[in-house]
Amino acid sequence: MAARHRHHLDLEQGERVTNPSRQRIVHPEWSRDAVIYQINTRQFTPEGTLTAASEQLGRLADLGIGIVWLMPVHEIGELNRKGSLGSPYAVKDYYSVSSELGTVEDLRAFVEQAHALGLRVILDWVANHTAWDNVLVSERPELYARGWDGELTPTPWWDWDDIVDLDFAAPGMREYMRDAMTYWVREVGVDGYRCDVAGFVPTDFWEDVRDALEEIKPVFMLAEWESRELHEAAFDMTYAWSWNSSMHELASGRADVDALRVYYAWNDRAYPDDAMRMLFVSNHDKNAWEGTEFEQFGDAVEAAVVLSFVSDGMPLIYNGQEAGNDRRLAFFDRDPIVWREHPMGDLYRRLIELKHATAALHNGAWGARMVEVRTSDRQQVLAFVRDSGQDAVLAAFNLSGAARDVELLRGPVAGTWRDLATGRQVRLEVGDVLPLPAWGWQVLVRA
Repeated sequence: MAARHRHHLDLEQGERVTNPSRQRIVHPEWSRDAVIYQINTRQFTPEGTLTAASEQLGRLADLGIGIVWLMPVHEIGELNRKGSLGSPYAVKDYYSVSSELGTVEDLRAFVEQAHALGLRVILDWVANHTAWDNVLVSERPELYARGWDGELTPTPWWDWDDIVDLDFAAPGMREYMRDAMTYWVREVGVDGYRCDVAGFVPTDFWEDVRDALEEIKPVFMLAEWESRELHEAAFDMTYAWSWNSSMHELASGRADVDALRVYYAWNDRAYPDDAMRMLFVSNHDKNAWEGTEFEQFGDAVEAAVVLSFVSDGMPLIYNGQEAGNDRRLAFFDRDPIVWREHPMGDLYRRLIELKHATAALHNGAWGARMVEVRTSDRQQVLAFVRDSGQDAVLAAFNLSGAARDVELLRGPVAGTWRDLATGRQVRLEVGDVLPLPAWGWQVLVRA
């Protein structure tokens, strides 16, 4: 859904965390070192169909992607729609596939092709609201929330005039939505869901859905929200909106590295040890409404991408980033990506290979925690080590527009390392100096 990202940390400052390891779900093994890739099917290919998208799955598998997230595939409402084609988040029928994209058989073929290539597929699911002309409006009107005048109502305060809210307190609401979600896992073979504005829907509903889906097969669940409680029994991963915002503040010169330290401190202490957080430089909301990654991050874009891969979290690639897409893709109309070879594609390939090969960089509790390296410049430089015991990564980022020579003052830096960018070996001790260009980074792997 467009233009709605906010921070949802749901903890008051100073609240004591007494049990940060109470996660009760089991992540599927295939998410251990996965990188997630978002497909905006409408814009992904010139044809804009599932069949055309399936022809690109081999390229994604070759890149090293593990999880493919499809934006909503359902028929889109026509009443009060925005633009010529409407928002995919205005669902007309939860049991349909949009004729714009293809058929149920096309979706099943997409999933089967992905599985044959070792990829998993999650669907974007919109549980909070529907299109004005969803089949439920006439068939089950009691399932909808009502405004002060007793009429159907869009989500309050936002400009989401093309949708109306459902009422999860209404008898039968939860059962209908749960059954619809199990249908696509059971009948089409999808591997889980990315759940739109997950915090607008009761958490215990998501927990019930997780139980129902797990009876069919192991699934992966991503919440578009940032709340700790969602990790306990419902979701494998939540959005790291505040990571993205902090990185943007740094790139814009409105903050120093302490903004990121606050994020990592919260993530390390306030969330379950096994929680996965999705780190992203772009997505459909960011690209369409706030700008491309180049607009958002400027000269810091490469550092932001690298940090999303080597710090604690699962990195997201939004379709087109690997081609250096520098356009805001239209949201309500056709606007196909212009594919090309680009240095960003080479960078993503190297980073994905590093993530797969390095246990310290794996997701959730499979990976190693971040240990900060103290340097001579705490305001502009972020440095840390992740050490799994069998391998380790040392990363340093100059998050400023001026070159810096940075002394390593304290931390587990001693040893011989291989530079990811050059392949050269580097011997380091505490007290050594790393030269970092403006917005520069260095990623070293224990040799």
